[in-house]
Amino acid sequence: MKNKKGIKNRSFFFLISFLFLTSLLSIKTLKKVDTQDIRISGSELFSQNDVIKNSSLNFPIRLIFVETNLLEKELKQNLSLKNVSVNRELFPFGLKVHINSRIPIAYGERILNDEKILGFIDKDGIFINKQNVEEKNLNKLTIQVFETIFLGFKPNLINYQLQIINNLKNEFKKNSFSKKIDNIDLTNPDKPKIKVFKP
Repeated sequence: MKNKKGIKNRSFFFLISFLFLTSLLSIKTLKKVDTQDIRISGSELFSQNDVIKNSSLNFPIRLIFVETNLLEKELKQNLSLKNVSVNRELFPFGLKVHINSRIPIAYGERILNDEKILGFIDKDGIFINKQNVEEKNLNKLTIQVFETIFLGFKPNLINYQLQIINNLKNEFKKNSFSKKIDNIDLTNPDKPKIKVFKP
């Protein structure tokens, strides 16, 4: 008889605990995520406001409605990131955003809607907007010798193009090339074109 009562009491306790946890989880998932609930790791450059501004989600938003895949895609594209992961968390409540930024290897620029945008390119040939580069990574720039280098729009050629640039740089130094170079066109890396500056 005592055993039956003990089993009933334990069952009742587990049922109450289960209902309590289920209610708590439901309340947490329906709670709205706001700016202060976004935790960023991996980079000190980007803020909670950067996450909100570069997303199509309307904050505050209920945690359960945050589309993490969409948010990752938008942040990666809009902030020139190498990788980003977004996780919904109940304890502590909010969004955990881990950022992996791109490392620039050369200065670059691009034209968008007839406007020149200054920035950098990384080893994959991806353009990085100037404001999306961490200060500590600017020390790692390897190519700073020429005024303008045209690479075209074929990221698969970037390693070959960078190799040619380094070869040219070494050749110019070795031969004490004194003329100022206006630009180098490597859109066809097998036929580089060098334009010398004419005053």
